[in-house]
Amino acid sequence: MSNHNHACCGPGYASPADAIQAEREKLLYTIALYTGTGIEEPDYLATIDVDPNSPTYSQVIHRLPMPYIGDELHHFGWNACSSCHGDASKSRRFLVVPGQRSSRIYIIDVAETRSPKIHKVIEPEEIIQKTNLTAPHTVHCLADSHVMISMLGDSEGNAPGGFLLLNADFEIAGRWELSSGMNFNYDFWYQPRHNVMVSSEWGAPKTYYPGFDLDDVTAGNYGHHLHFWDWSQHKIIQSVDLGTEGLIPLEVRFHHDPDSTHGFVGTALSSNVWHWHKPNGHWQVEKVIDVPSVDVEGWAIPVPSLITDILISMSDRYLYFSNWLHGDIRQYDISDPSQPKLTGQVWCGGLLSKGGEVQGRKLQGGPQMLQLSLDGKRLYVTNSLFSTWDNQFYPDLAKSGSYMLQIDCDTENGGLKINENFYVDFGKEPAGPARAHEMRYPGGDCTSDIWI
Repeated sequence: MSNHNHACCGPGYASPADAIQAEREKLLYTIALYTGTGIEEPDYLATIDVDPNSPTYSQVIHRLPMPYIGDELHHFGWNACSSCHGDASKSRRFLVVPGQRSSRIYIIDVAETRSPKIHKVIEPEEIIQKTNLTAPHTVHCLADSHVMISMLGDSEGNAPGGFLLLNADFEIAGRWELSSGMNFNYDFWYQPRHNVMVSSEWGAPKTYYPGFDLDDVTAGNYGHHLHFWDWSQHKIIQSVDLGTEGLIPLEVRFHHDPDSTHGFVGTALSSNVWHWHKPNGHWQVEKVIDVPSVDVEGWAIPVPSLITDILISMSDRYLYFSNWLHGDIRQYDISDPSQPKLTGQVWCGGLLSKGGEVQGRKLQGGPQMLQLSLDGKRLYVTNSLFSTWDNQFYPDLAKSGSYMLQIDCDTENGGLKINENFYVDFGKEPAGPARAHEMRYPGGDCTSDIWI
């Protein structure tokens, strides 16, 4: 990768920084939920020991419960990342952890890396009063010390939502977008060298909160657009309709190389991956991977794979994604972004009954959230998507709780293999079975860092 401006707080590659980063990669934070399980306990932030030389390897070593019940903690991010390279005073000190269902935002202080503490709570009433937004999703830090959060609904849970800004003191600074043009909102990623932000579409909170209804698809209540924004002018300059072949585009990922215009998005319901780039001054989007639906006994329609999370290795060589309903994780070589080549596949549960066991435990649910070590060799996966959708498609998850697995990745020749020595059993938590979602390394990771 060329001309990366690495942050003081971002993943560095000189020897001292390597040593610091190796130390930070011994822990992993993950959201753990009781929302929707029938257990009246608050969701919490779990600290996982991922150091194979530690006596508490693959165990939850700390739990930080939130003060409220029913937040549905979901995605979360940092107050500072590699985009802050020009400001030596910035550090990756605070996690910004929103409640997708409550619209409450928690600021978590991780100065004590192994035992985070709540620093501040931003209540939903203040957010609604100042921005008329609800349902926070993706969190990215910006180079100007702001934190930006995609919001999926208005005060009534209607689309399209917008983008919330917090200042360096975690006070609400208003909305980022000057005009919209979106039908729905979901994920976003920006690349300042190309003066662009890309955003995707899920649906209105009032549509997906209760669960998935196929009638909502035919009624046009789910998204199928990618939006390209002018980063400096805060407005959409190009929207691409992916049509029926691109229903529910979720996670968007640019190459980490800030000079590159290449990126990818996975569409959940259509179960395919699309590639975008800007070859001639205009953003172009093409479908590059298709995962066929499969007939499953008891289902009225062929079951889509439901691509729910994707990420790109720091080397920009490999793309990974999870098929939540089918049950597999795939690795593709994207050295030629327009021609991905399947190089690895592993089964971790799913409806096709191909997932096996780890340490004698049957893998319930399907692989969902992914996080990758910076060297690209350790892929972590959890299996909860969203509380009502979990209950609908994998009702046993409420009783069994989540797993967290480690997948060993061959970064030379390609290939995936479940690490049998690592299994975090969220079914054995003190208050009862919990469900794990997104994961973050204390020192930064493949899905939170943006280079400028």
